[in-house]
Amino acid sequence: MIFDIDMIREVYSQLPGKVEEAKKKLGRPLTLTEKILFAHLSPGVAVENYRRAEDYVNFAPDRVAMQDATAQMALLQLMNSGRKKVAVPSTVHCDHLIQAYRDANTDLQTAKVTNEEVFNFLRDVSNKYGIGFWKPGAGIIHQVVLENYAFPGGMMVGTDSHTPNAGGLGMIAIGVGGADAVDVMAGLPWELKMPKLIGVKLTGRLSGWASPKDVILKLAGILTVKGGTNAVIEYFGEGTSTLSATGKGTICNMGAEVGATTSIFPFDEKSATYLEGTGRKEVADAARKIIACLQADPETAENPETYYDQVIEINLSELEPHINGPFTPDAAFPISAFAKEVKEKGYPRKMEVGLIGSCTNSSYEDLTRAAHVVKKAREAGLSVNAQFIINPGSEQVRYTAERDGILREFEDAGAVIMANACGPCIGQWKRTEEKSERTNSIVTSFNRNFAKRNDGNPNTHAFVTSPELVAALTIAGDLTFNPLTDALTNDKGEKVKLAEPVGFEMPPRGFEVKDAGYLPPSEDGSQVEVKIDPQSNRLQKLEPFKPWDGRDFEELPLLIKVKGKCTTDHISMAGPWLRFRGHLDNISDNMLIGAVNAFNGETNKTLDPLTLQYMEVPALARKFKAEGLGSVVVAEENYGEGSSREHAAMEPRHLNVKVILVKSFARIHETNLKKQGMLALTFVNKEDYNKVQERDRISIKGLTGFAPGKNLKVVLHHIDGTTDEFEAAHTYNEQQIGWFKAGSALNGMK
Repeated sequence: MIFDIDMIREVYSQLPGKVEEAKKKLGRPLTLTEKILFAHLSPGVAVENYRRAEDYVNFAPDRVAMQDATAQMALLQLMNSGRKKVAVPSTVHCDHLIQAYRDANTDLQTAKVTNEEVFNFLRDVSNKYGIGFWKPGAGIIHQVVLENYAFPGGMMVGTDSHTPNAGGLGMIAIGVGGADAVDVMAGLPWELKMPKLIGVKLTGRLSGWASPKDVILKLAGILTVKGGTNAVIEYFGEGTSTLSATGKGTICNMGAEVGATTSIFPFDEKSATYLEGTGRKEVADAARKIIACLQADPETAENPETYYDQVIEINLSELEPHINGPFTPDAAFPISAFAKEVKEKGYPRKMEVGLIGSCTNSSYEDLTRAAHVVKKAREAGLSVNAQFIINPGSEQVRYTAERDGILREFEDAGAVIMANACGPCIGQWKRTEEKSERTNSIVTSFNRNFAKRNDGNPNTHAFVTSPELVAALTIAGDLTFNPLTDALTNDKGEKVKLAEPVGFEMPPRGFEVKDAGYLPPSEDGSQVEVKIDPQSNRLQKLEPFKPWDGRDFEELPLLIKVKGKCTTDHISMAGPWLRFRGHLDNISDNMLIGAVNAFNGETNKTLDPLTLQYMEVPALARKFKAEGLGSVVVAEENYGEGSSREHAAMEPRHLNVKVILVKSFARIHETNLKKQGMLALTFVNKEDYNKVQERDRISIKGLTGFAPGKNLKVVLHHIDGTTDEFEAAHTYNEQQIGWFKAGSALNGMK
């Protein structure tokens, strides 16, 4: 079965004409990104030479994908939109709410019981609105999308920051908040700032221990966590055709860690092989016929500096395996330099847990390469010296890997096979029975490693690397081990080196699965009743936010001034809080509890300016709200980095925070704030951040003349009676200002 085949045929029938029109109108060759974007302009939007990272443009994506944690809020908003059925193919994937603890079967059954209310809600809403539903255990959203829905030249939005995984098959796939997804599902134009283009030229060919993961690990070190903001990373060069489709997916997936809008590879025979191997030969054949539209024009590679805003070259033949971390995914180290870093920084040298899986690295190829390392080590008399956990990416991958004996290799080495789900990558990991904050090290094949992300322990040093190196370090149990140069002592006292990893891009006997876990929606969902218990602590109907009252914000109290990194994990933690993702009031009790207060260096402890007592951040926000007061959050660079979770914007909105004033925003989070009717401002002079005092009341002047490109004025009213004034910038256009005035984009839609 090929999903959405009629839609794909329609896209392909129009793509050549639209690409040719864009080339003629602009009078120049096009990059691959430009071809797909211009071919997906919303009806009525003209082809123009839009200014990159400045102009907002309306697009018409082909489809929407949602995971269960973010889908709850997206679907609650869809229910308020007035739509009877989604306008484009859409799917829900149940992968985030399954906690890793015992093993796949036990954990899956536990999740079905503890999350029954939520899973039933997602299933029923999907049934009612014509949305495809992937059951718990079917797999991780991005692996399932790559296997079933991603197609070269398409455009998709997804309510998860790692949606760009589909770029491995040549698709423009962008992570968004739920409100953006509702726009697309409702058939409305979807707005995006025309992205800059970062061209990454790949030459040579990977060999030995080097893997596709090392491309993005190295690139993260070059670009940093904000270097890709408002940009698409487009890979080109002869090296691209040497990488498997799933390997390319890995690279695109983790582009989210440098803040990129998305990442993309050109269509080639590796793409076609994967499409054919996953039952989509018709799509592969159709793509071959329009291959010129699914690759950048040759002239762009000949003079890349002319067509890309930044060009980076990576020679795959010289690429070293990398390990990134701890606490940030852009702390990149080649394996040859990593042992020295561990020793100099005093990181816990003992490696306690190795984890393979996540949406980034859980393909058949990933599992076979890691299993080969484990098998050869066992044959050489070596045993595993750390806890070992495996999360397959999908039921199709799991079933095929089990059939081919791959999972048995891990189990024979003492590994536990967990459910086909996100698990430890997103904090859904019950690591121990007791809460512990002891210092320790783990190594994962995941994408993020922020403090507390995996196990809730702020002192867990999480390092990100390839599945092959996870396997090697798990065998060694030592962070300073380098499998390229170092030997281990086997059970006979002999010194032996680990064999270089060897794997299969595709299963030699083909993929196989008995029950992939898909439930199609009803043809007519009008009779489906969606029930939400008013007493539920998991689900809550959304009430519209109040519109702007037409006045400037006057003397709002400061809620918290945040110091340092403040990701969406700091603003709205995952882990145990995932159970409240469908209940805005309950989950708001985690708002900003991970953010560090600039005045005392502590988390979840902020000053009540009236009582002079320190309170938990959500509690103080609720107190202000009960008194009819709004409040202000002040923070530093790249605020909202990380996940696409719009809860990080909806919670402040719900608790009556009016303004987020920062040095800079991460792209998705800034959009999410705008969608929810928040005022997202940036310091024109970043040094003004230092003027904000703990008991300040803050005014925002100029809202009555709120207009694109026009700065607003911030007035700080200090407790000693003095004031400071300075300008704050914003990126709102006319439509977004309309959202602010209406109280939210959803209010504006209705």
